[in-house]
Amino acid sequence: MAEQPFLVDSHVHLFPASELDTLAWNHPGHPLYAQYSITDYLAAISSPSPLRGFIFVEVDRKQDLTPDSGWKFPLLEVSWLARIAQGTPRPGEGHEPGHQSLLLGIVPWAPLPSGMKLLSEYVGKAKERAGESWELVKGFRYLLQDKARGVMLGEGFIEGLKWLGREGFTFDLGVDQRSGGVWQLEDAVQMLKLAYEGVSEDKKVVVIIDHLCKPDLHTPSDEVAENPGFLAWKAHIQSLASFSTTYMKLSGLFAEMPALDPIDPIPVDQVVALIKPWVSAAFDEFGSGRIIFGSDWPVCNTGGGSNVKAWKGWRDVVDQLMDERGLSLEEKLKVWGGNASRAYGISQVQRN
Repeated sequence: MAEQPFLVDSHVHLFPASELDTLAWNHPGHPLYAQYSITDYLAAISSPSPLRGFIFVEVDRKQDLTPDSGWKFPLLEVSWLARIAQGTPRPGEGHEPGHQSLLLGIVPWAPLPSGMKLLSEYVGKAKERAGESWELVKGFRYLLQDKARGVMLGEGFIEGLKWLGREGFTFDLGVDQRSGGVWQLEDAVQMLKLAYEGVSEDKKVVVIIDHLCKPDLHTPSDEVAENPGFLAWKAHIQSLASFSTTYMKLSGLFAEMPALDPIDPIPVDQVVALIKPWVSAAFDEFGSGRIIFGSDWPVCNTGGGSNVKAWKGWRDVVDQLMDERGLSLEEKLKVWGGNASRAYGISQVQRN
């Protein structure tokens, strides 16, 4: 594989051992019940690496929509990211002064369903926690994959999305076709219609869609073309791509396919063959100008075998997918980092 001169990992999760019990999904016995910090991330990538930096995406801390008390752990996460950004680690946190140059952007949690007033209040508190690192906060996420139907279509949620657009923030959209159902994609399309209704182009919120909407990759590749789930997914991907301010992350797919062997090398050819129909459909609709590379580390480890090989294996899979599609070097560079920089408003690829 040719070395990429410019690579931004658009989807990375980090959490210290001291805060494991603040994660809504983590528990003793979970394969990710351990610290995952920058030193672990760099070990996953290995050296030499084409990496220029990454974007942190919130890790789904325990939270609810109750002002102040329900915001406690997401704000604790902002404080953790501020220590990374400012090069001021606490003992044992797994990051060092100098690592801050890798942190190109932060996407914290935010209470979108609460509407503009409370959302603005929360963002103000997050800004206080972030301090000097506030400029790194590029957008917010409120994970929708485990929420009840109707949440993303609520008046407060739509109001919140419009507020993010006016304030220049992005929104990471996390829905899940495989586990949650195709209705999540249906509602996401309707959500965007409502969020963009009556809004000028320059004030529309940029929506960055995570993990190809988590399709069901357990369908054999030779059966995909006529599979009802694939056809429904494809139709909604086309609708999501019809909005000019949406991007799609090419990320998170190891977790949606049959688990790979933790010992054997990643079978890149087999993985490419399995996911190619889905990835090709995404490229057909979003084009090389709106597809964004992301690793979904360390979640990629749970399906990609281990920390030793998952990140590098996913990079190799993406590289081969782009080769087989016949992308030019210019198009590849957009996917590897240019699109992430544009979508998230990162003016400098590498911070000093």
